[in-house]
Order: sequence, then structure tokens, then C-alpha cells
Amino acid sequence: MFQTSVQSISEFINVLSGIKEENYKMECSLLSGASIGQHTRHIIELYKCLIDGYDAALVCYDSRKRDRRIEQELNFAISQLEQIKISLRKPDKKIYISYELNNKEGILQSNYYREVMYNLEHMIHHEALIKVGINHFENLELPVSFGVAPSTMQYREKCVQ
Repeated sequence: MFQTSVQSISEFINVLSGIKEENYKMECSLLSGASIGQHTRHIIELYKCLIDGYDAALVCYDSRKRDRRIEQELNFAISQLEQIKISLRKPDKKIYISYELNNKEGILQSNYYREVMYNLEHMIHHEALIKVGINHFENLELPVSFGVAPSTMQYREKCVQ
């Protein structure tokens, strides 16, 4: 799980390293006016919520910082992803997820490994959207696996055989 997460984050870093900063922060009509940078910020901040909440065993994805520097500065975003790769591997333990829905607060019990998997799937989902933005702005050949779930990649490999 950690190996796949780190590989996926590394692939994301490589993709981001190939785009122009002006395209990274430019709004894209195909992304409902969002930018590649905004989607990247969202990914990074959820990972950071999990890592920062580990010691207290309490994570609230809703109360993330929303650091505009991540969505505006490509190199800063890449450095944040590098830090996540370094910080992600931790022992499993019980984690509580705090949330608010319909003006009501709640807490769910989870565990660290489950939340690492959630963040991986969440990142892949946003990478699929980011791929749309990159293809709109750039003529960049993207890895086949970028924005595709590992289970989908495995399925495709079985179909080819």
C-alpha cells in the first residue's frame, strides 16, 4: 500500500514537472473553472490532514488550510508532495475522522491504513480530472497509469492477455 502510494505520488510529481507553471495555475473551463493547481492543492491538503492528525488520532478533512500558495506555485506544490512521500509511512492505528454534514458534526472510527488508501483513491480521482486540464493546455504524453486506479490497470492487463 505504501509502495503504491509513493509510486503514484512520484508519478504525479513527474507529470507536474512537465507542465508550464502558467498552465498549472490557469483556470480551465473543462474543469468547471478550476485549475490544475487547485486540484493539486486539494490532493495535498487531504494527505496533510491525515499526516498531521496522526499523532492525535483525529483527522478533519473539512478543516484543511486551503493554502493558495500550493495552487499558484508549481515548485512549492512539488515540494509538498515530496514531503508527503517522506512522511506517509507510519504504523497502523485507530484514527477518528471528524466531519460536518447538514450543520451536524460527527465522528467516524477508521484506521490509518484505511485513510492512506482513501487518499490514494482520492488522488487518482483528481488526477483523472487533472489529465483533462493538462490535455487542454499542453501537448504532453502522460503515463498510461496516470489518473487510473490500480485495479483498473490490473484488469486491463488481464484483458490484453
